[in-house]
Amino acid sequence: MPFLRTLGGSESIMAGHMKGARLAFTKPALLDKLVQGLDEIPMDDRDTKGDVYEYLLSMISSAGENGQFRTPRHIIDLIVRMMDPKPTDTVCDPAAGTAGFLMMAAEYVRETYAKELLQDANRQHFETKAFTGFDFDETMLRIGAMNMMLHGIEEPRIEYRDSLAEGGGEDTGHYSLILANPPFAGSLDNESCAKDLLKVVNTKKTELLFLALFLRLLTTGGRAAVIVPDGVLFGSSKAHKAMRQTLVEDHRLEAVISLPSGVFRPYAGVSTAILIFTKTGRGGTDHVWFYDMQADGWSLDDKRNPLLDESLLGPAPARALGADEHAKNNLPDVLARWNDATGAEHQRPRTAQSFYVPKDEIVAAGYDLAINRYKEVVHAEVTHDAPKDIIRELRELEGEIAMRLAALEEMLA
Repeated sequence: MPFLRTLGGSESIMAGHMKGARLAFTKPALLDKLVQGLDEIPMDDRDTKGDVYEYLLSMISSAGENGQFRTPRHIIDLIVRMMDPKPTDTVCDPAAGTAGFLMMAAEYVRETYAKELLQDANRQHFETKAFTGFDFDETMLRIGAMNMMLHGIEEPRIEYRDSLAEGGGEDTGHYSLILANPPFAGSLDNESCAKDLLKVVNTKKTELLFLALFLRLLTTGGRAAVIVPDGVLFGSSKAHKAMRQTLVEDHRLEAVISLPSGVFRPYAGVSTAILIFTKTGRGGTDHVWFYDMQADGWSLDDKRNPLLDESLLGPAPARALGADEHAKNNLPDVLARWNDATGAEHQRPRTAQSFYVPKDEIVAAGYDLAINRYKEVVHAEVTHDAPKDIIRELRELEGEIAMRLAALEEMLA
């Protein structure tokens, strides 16, 4: 469809991303069926168009070639609600993919700060500068830009960039909030990596280089909530330890939220965690909040079926969850404890699902951030009968069995 490449003018965002697009339909009847189906859906509402697009994205069931996989929407929703982006924030995702984080952040700001967005300055910032995403996959750029436009951002800043490569330092210290799930592709050639990132952490591991990138992009006082593989929390290499030490000593590490290992199925079974930190440049870590999330409301197998009614899924259910429901969905509890204003979290024992750990203890543990390093497991004391009593009971049972068999044989005689 060549006209898509000039939609909005030859210099428009749409035209730029559609330049290399091609029509993938090989059968006219299939395209006709799709158009007829979409035509039956009322598209006047922005949310409907966005929901249809998100549904289509959810049907993408294969991971990319570079460790890419779609972050579940309810996990993004939790992270966005925890970070509470404001109309004045400049939000960035350096590994944007389908722009899920940026889209959810925009929806959250639109719903939570509707009155503030009536101000011209806030509205203009929201529509032009508030949300920026980078990716080096042109297909993902196209999908992400369309996602943002369908959710009301008319000129999304979704740009082509290899975030870890040399030459991307013009926006250093530019963003107040980073939300990201960077790819865990393994190793990267140091020759193609930005030298200023290697000065922060000398490694080929992409997950560590992305953490260094986040610190570079954030303004002082800027916050980040990012998903990392568990290896970042307890890896024993010099680079792993140096990165954790940087977060704890040079900035303010606020939270480590351990995610269930099946969250990213069927794309990947890797164990992950959410890191939340603030760039300060002069420390500030006092206590670190740990949460052991064991369920997210969906089955943790490849099928990922919902375990609760739709209104009870996600971090903001229609009502408070009971004990059985909480066991299937920890997200509302994570959000409630994170926003705790009573100080109860600081009083929780290490046996609880969440607790605080002082910085001194983390330093003493070699900056290990694995929750199992600090969580205490209480073993219930179990008393057993004496062996002689167990043998006696077994002999009594055998005698009773023999008597009943004898009675059964007499009945059959």
